[in-house]
Amino acid sequence: MISPDAILGVLGGGQLGRMFCIAARTMGYRAWVLDPNPDSPAGALADRHLQADYLDQDALREMSAQCAAVTTEFENVPAETLAFLEARVPVHPGSKSVAIARDRILEKTFIREQGLATASFFAIQQADDLDAACAGLHMPAILKTAQLGYDGKGQITVHSLEEAQTAFKQLGDIPCVLEERVQLEREVSVILARSAHGEIAAYPVGENVHVNGILDTTTVPARIPESLTAEAIDMATRLADKLDYCGVLAVELFVTDDQQLLVNEMAPRPHNSGHYTLDATVTSQFEQQVRVLCGFPPGSTRLLSPVVMVNILGDLWKKDTPPWASLLQHDSAKLHLYGKKRALRGRKMGHYNCLADNAEQAMTLAEKIRTQLIAAD
Repeated sequence: MISPDAILGVLGGGQLGRMFCIAARTMGYRAWVLDPNPDSPAGALADRHLQADYLDQDALREMSAQCAAVTTEFENVPAETLAFLEARVPVHPGSKSVAIARDRILEKTFIREQGLATASFFAIQQADDLDAACAGLHMPAILKTAQLGYDGKGQITVHSLEEAQTAFKQLGDIPCVLEERVQLEREVSVILARSAHGEIAAYPVGENVHVNGILDTTTVPARIPESLTAEAIDMATRLADKLDYCGVLAVELFVTDDQQLLVNEMAPRPHNSGHYTLDATVTSQFEQQVRVLCGFPPGSTRLLSPVVMVNILGDLWKKDTPPWASLLQHDSAKLHLYGKKRALRGRKMGHYNCLADNAEQAMTLAEKIRTQLIAAD
């Protein structure tokens, strides 16, 4: 086990890395961040910010020499980087898990191999693959890049073979998946932490609403039957066990109109839909990341209060800094800003959590605050 005062490294300097640094330092660890961005949110709070490319050998040698263990805040870290570090220092999650989760073709194939359902899909390696794929799916479908897609990026809805061919060119003629669009009742996610010894602690299932491909709100507990809640957690647990995973894992699922669960995708890291854990559970997802990285069992995931998490996007900065006083006047609203210097349309700048006696009251407060923030602007 790695005791406090040791140095922990994180690859990536965005908001997830920032919240990891906060959790690590709160627990008495020191945190190093590797990120090429001089203004990275995590780098601003780290004990050491290695401002270098992820393939920079000197920076990687220094990180591996000084850090007791290393984690990641995003899945698109170069494979060479993970291999270099794994040969010298404990890295969790490991390169095997990251490689599967970062590639939609590998990911969906892996999920199916575990006997779990996904939306119908075809792997598209080249344009010629589209003929059979379009013939084998009910349209419309969604063409998604196999790698580097997030928050709705790298995705195009298509209604015919001709549209699919055009979309494939627009996406750069790179490997994709063509996925049948599912008739959804809602989207949910499971966040869990798994130790290197196989100990698992799963959080309550969250219900997610996306707007323009970006997560807007997460409501906990999700408004689904207890049987689906148990099934969702079981599915996520099976995937974590099969990966022999160590770290925080997010599994996003679709609830279909006929009450079936389909696995959408996995994220080998803390997740936006888990930000409610900062205020509404005994142990946050970022403390879990520190705990399992250092060899400790996961902490309690008990829900302390029903909660709604709302993302704050750069769209809110139309003229000036948003009027945070209108949010902070509410005693059960919790504000989290990420320290980003530029507010851009669609960019995640922060989030707020609203706690209440039940999910409906939490949502009412969340929407009231949203209205106040927009009106004041």
